[in-house]
Amino acid sequence: MSQKPTSTPDHPASPCQAPLLTPVILNRDQHCISRKHISPGCLRVLYTLNDAGYKAFIVGGAVRDLLLGKQPKDFDVATDATPEQVKAEFRNARIIGRRFRIVHVTMGREIIEVSTFRASNTDSVEIQGERLARSVKHIDSAHSQSGMILRDNVYGTLEEDVVRRDFTVNALYYTVKNFQVHDYVNGKTDLDNRCLRMIGDPEQRYREDPVRILRAVRLSAKLGFDIAPETEAPIQPLAHMLESIPSARLFDEVLKLFFTGNSLESYELLCRHDVFRHLFPSTAKALQDDNGLMENILRLAFASTDQRIKDMKSVTPAFLLAAILWPALDRQYRANLDENMPPMVAMHHAAQDVVSEQVSRISIPKRFSIPMREIWEFQLRLPRRKRANVLMNHKRFRAAYDFVLLREQAGEDMEGLGAWWTEFQTADKTQRDQMLSPNRGGRRHSKSGKRRVKSSRNNRSAG
Repeated sequence: MSQKPTSTPDHPASPCQAPLLTPVILNRDQHCISRKHISPGCLRVLYTLNDAGYKAFIVGGAVRDLLLGKQPKDFDVATDATPEQVKAEFRNARIIGRRFRIVHVTMGREIIEVSTFRASNTDSVEIQGERLARSVKHIDSAHSQSGMILRDNVYGTLEEDVVRRDFTVNALYYTVKNFQVHDYVNGKTDLDNRCLRMIGDPEQRYREDPVRILRAVRLSAKLGFDIAPETEAPIQPLAHMLESIPSARLFDEVLKLFFTGNSLESYELLCRHDVFRHLFPSTAKALQDDNGLMENILRLAFASTDQRIKDMKSVTPAFLLAAILWPALDRQYRANLDENMPPMVAMHHAAQDVVSEQVSRISIPKRFSIPMREIWEFQLRLPRRKRANVLMNHKRFRAAYDFVLLREQAGEDMEGLGAWWTEFQTADKTQRDQMLSPNRGGRRHSKSGKRRVKSSRNNRSAG
C-alpha cells in the first residue's frame, strides 16, 4: 500500500526536509517506468544482486529522466553490498576511486556504475526530527578545515544514502522488486513542479562539495527547472570555493556543463549567479571592457555547439574552449602588439600567457590545448590567401575557417575573409588560380616583387 505524499504541488516540501521514515511508494500503476526502457546490462546487475540477497536500486538521474519520459544515457545502481561484495558477484567488475569507492561492472559495451549506500561519518542520523543510532559497515572519510569532503567511504542504509544525495529529484529509487519507486524526500513532487531543491541545508552541502554549485546550474539548464530560492541563495556567496577544486575535476565538470546540449543556458546561469568568473577569470575580465562583440562570439559558439549536439554532429572541446578564451587571447594579443612584437610572435606569447593562467584554474589536456592554439594562430594565417592551397590541406583548417565565420557572424569586420574562403573551397583549379592572382583578392605586390606588409601597430585584429 503506497503512502500519501506529505506535500502537494501547492505546498511543496520544506527546503531542508529530512527523509521520510516511511517513504512514498509509487507502485507500477503510479509511474511510467518500464523495464523495456532500462538497459539489459543494468537489469542483469539488479537481478544478480537481488538474487544474492542484496538490495539494489536504480538511482539518480536515470530514475529522474525515466519519470520525465526521457531515455537515460546511462544507469547507476545503489546497493547495500560493499564494493568487495559487488565485485565478487560479477566476473567483469573492478573497484575504482579513492574519494568515492565504486564498482564498474562491464556488460558488453556498457558499464554499470554500482555504489554502496553511503551515510554520514557521524554515529547517528536525524530522520524527521528523530535521532537514530546506526552501525556502519565501513568508515573511511576525511574533510578539509572548510568542511569540504576529501574522502567519503562511509557505508550505511538506504535511508542514510538518501540524505547524502544532492537534489530531491535525484533521490528517487527504482527497484525491480514489485517495480516500485521509493521516494523519501518528496522528489516526485519537485519533479512535477519542475523545481530543483537541495536535500538538507544548501550552504552546508555546497561547502561539503562546491562542485554541487555547477551541478545545480547544469541540471537547471538541462531540465529547464527553476532552482528553489533557498537552494539558489548560497550559490553566489560560495562560488569562490570552486577555486579550491582540483583543476582536472573542474575540467570534467565543464565538459558536462557545455557538452550536453544546453551550453548557452548553462553559460547564462553561470553569469547570472556570478560563477563564470571563477571558472574563466581572464575571459570574465576581458568581457568587462567588451563592446558586445566578444559576448556575441561566446553566445554564438555555445548556440552552435548545442545545435551540433542536437543534430548528432561531432563536437570538440578545442573549438569551444578557443572561443571561450578568445576575449582574453585577443586582449593580450593587442597588448603585445603595443609592445612592438611582430603579429605571430604576439600571438604565440598571448596564447602561452592565456593558457598558462587558465590551466591553473581548469586543466586543459594537451589533446585540446594544442589544436586550440592552432585555431588561434590560423586567424593570422588565413588572411595570407596566396598560400591558400597549402593552408586548406592543414588538419586544423576547417576549425579555423569555422572560427573566422563565427567572428564575422558576431559582427567583426574581416573584409570578406569568410566569404572568400567559402568561395575558394568550392572553386575549381582555374577559378582558384584566378582568385589567387594579384588583381583578385590576393595580397598586392610592389614593383620590386616584395609584399607590402602593414605595420604591426596597424594590424590590431588577430585576423
